[in-house]
Amino acid sequence: MTVARKPKPRSIWWRVHSWAGLKLSIFLTFILATGTLAVFAHEIDWLVTPAMRVTQQDGPVASWGAIAQAAARAEPEGRLQMVHAPLDPWFAAEAWVDMGKGSPRRVYVDPWEAQVTGTHGWANVHRFLRQVHRHLMLPTKIGIPIVSALSLLLLASLVTGIVTYKKWWRGFFRAPRRGDSRRFHGDLHRLAGLWCLWFVALITLTGLWYLVETLGGRAPVPELPEIAAATAPPPTGAALDRLVAVAHAAKPTLSIREIRFTPDNGVIFLGQDQAWLVRDRANGVAVDPATGRVTALLDGRDLDVHQRISEMADPLHFGDFGGLPTKLVWFLFGVLMTGLAVTGTIIYARRLQKADGMEGGALRAAWAGMGVWAYIATALILLALVLTPGAIGGAS
Repeated sequence: MTVARKPKPRSIWWRVHSWAGLKLSIFLTFILATGTLAVFAHEIDWLVTPAMRVTQQDGPVASWGAIAQAAARAEPEGRLQMVHAPLDPWFAAEAWVDMGKGSPRRVYVDPWEAQVTGTHGWANVHRFLRQVHRHLMLPTKIGIPIVSALSLLLLASLVTGIVTYKKWWRGFFRAPRRGDSRRFHGDLHRLAGLWCLWFVALITLTGLWYLVETLGGRAPVPELPEIAAATAPPPTGAALDRLVAVAHAAKPTLSIREIRFTPDNGVIFLGQDQAWLVRDRANGVAVDPATGRVTALLDGRDLDVHQRISEMADPLHFGDFGGLPTKLVWFLFGVLMTGLAVTGTIIYARRLQKADGMEGGALRAAWAGMGVWAYIATALILLALVLTPGAIGGAS
């Protein structure tokens, strides 16, 4: 009687790596691709939305009050919710106006001329890519856990990939061998994987953090003091400029990137200050528009460790903390990471073809190897696309 040999440790690691890379490869590729495109979602919107494009001028930009006033006048039936500073000098400022029902309407304003360049509904490329990447257009309590659970798959792929690649540190400059398609794709996969190690680890860690948040580990957000509910329209023009001056006096180093007009907490000025690698909401000044009194100060340096991790997650995940240079780096490595999912599938499909003598192309072999997971992944993607019009639609 022949006793079955116990699989070698490396064989087990390889099987785990292959399973992680193949079974959910369709779903993983979709999430990685949409996340990669989301890095430049605003820039894609800039390309397809003429109203977002402005010509940079040498003179000073218009005041926040003038920009807000132009936006409010463009939609007199609505209520101003928020005003965003331009992302780059060639972008228009963007205001959100509540029209009373549905989603807000976007109003674009030339930051130098304080003239409205156009208006747009809520749905755009940024909304689509963000929502389909974050929660598949499903309710967030369902969609976010599904997507963020992929971080466990990435973690398994990361660990098993390192374990199965002997002396991996020697392979950073090893060119893929040609002549055999299977060998070439294997070498290419390993080479891209090595250069992506830091990026895969980063996306895995931030993804794990999003999973922790969905399981109840969300960091507390500072509560702002309530004021007497505002019945007057949000301040614009000179009235808003006076509040901007109050905010600057309270926090001279605050670079205002966003102004929120709230009925219960007053006018909130948010942006970047002395704390590095945090979202704009971590730094700010809340002002009562009726009295001009500062009601709260927010400083990213005062965050505890839990809150700091929460505020760092998004900038690190999307790479927008350094403007276009870091976005470009994140995009390029996102493309490489997406390519890893594709080449990994090709490698495993060719192994199946050779081992089982399977006829047909690699695509057919890969689909067969995925089993029921291929149908589950495809169904989730199709469901997200079907839900898209209702999920990102709104005011037109």
